[in-house]
Amino acid sequence: MASVRWGIIGCGDVTEVKSGPGFQKAEHSELVAVMRRDGAKAADYAQRHGVPKWYDDADALIRDPEVDAVYIATPPAFHKPYTLAAAAAGKPVYVEKPMAMSFAECEEMIRACREAGVPLFVAYYRRMLPRFLKIKELLAEGAIGKPRFVQTTLLRQARPSEADPDKQPWRVKPEIAGGGYFLDLASHTLDILDYLFGPVTAVNGYAANRAGLYPAEDLVTGSYVFESGVQGTGTWCFCAGEAADRNVVFGSEGKLSFSTFGTEPIQLTTAAGTRDIPHETPAHIQQPLIQTIVNELRGAGTCPSTGESAARTSRVMDAMIHSYYNPASGEGGQA
Repeated sequence: MASVRWGIIGCGDVTEVKSGPGFQKAEHSELVAVMRRDGAKAADYAQRHGVPKWYDDADALIRDPEVDAVYIATPPAFHKPYTLAAAAAGKPVYVEKPMAMSFAECEEMIRACREAGVPLFVAYYRRMLPRFLKIKELLAEGAIGKPRFVQTTLLRQARPSEADPDKQPWRVKPEIAGGGYFLDLASHTLDILDYLFGPVTAVNGYAANRAGLYPAEDLVTGSYVFESGVQGTGTWCFCAGEAADRNVVFGSEGKLSFSTFGTEPIQLTTAAGTRDIPHETPAHIQQPLIQTIVNELRGAGTCPSTGESAARTSRVMDAMIHSYYNPASGEGGQA
């Protein structure tokens, strides 16, 4: 196709800057339609972003013959049904992360797209950000020798409003998100670690709710082993007394330190000392990944974030929170 014409289902906050403009600015890509159940909000988005058409019905957007591919930017509860509908219509799918409510749903989505003969991509856009491409390059060139293990710490302070059922964000409602903030935020880190070190081959985890503000888990710890032999541990706490976002890869000759969500320089520490390595952050952080999707759909490249790679991250997260949602299964989860 000369140009890929996109339709967005769910034009909420993530599409305002992170993704939406990326479909308009990527080469050989157009954003031709948007959908939101609130038609007034869909119309407003279309007007502000110069999108020709808007809908308040997802099926109508999917059936639109001028929409070549569909981007699903809804909460996870809607990822599977919209993916199945788009696949049935023969249209490629790009879905937000986490890919679905569970690994089982991911498998259904992959199967539906495979049977329909359409590709399935997932918005783990860090795989194409300069920050993480530089980290991958440093590891590949042996900047810290041979990687041995990686430690992840993500801490957030609880917000008082989270105790109010009328003000709780959907991200802490398991019936909509599949879990709590862990699935929304840890998924980015676990996916990029998959990208750096290969698929996880063994995982154990423990989840709990310590603050009691909402039904979902607010504390998760886990350990895992990657296909490459690198081992890892992680702690994600959303009711801590401070904030932190740290990943440290320890190697035989040094270490690399970086955050998942920050923009500060990467730190490389070796026997020669510590140096900061700056990097660029695109204005629309999904645009580099969107470009790889457009390229693949046009037969001019491949996208590094597929349904198969994203499902691996969902499998790992399922294992780490399994016992919280299935207490009769015993302590901890593993896969």
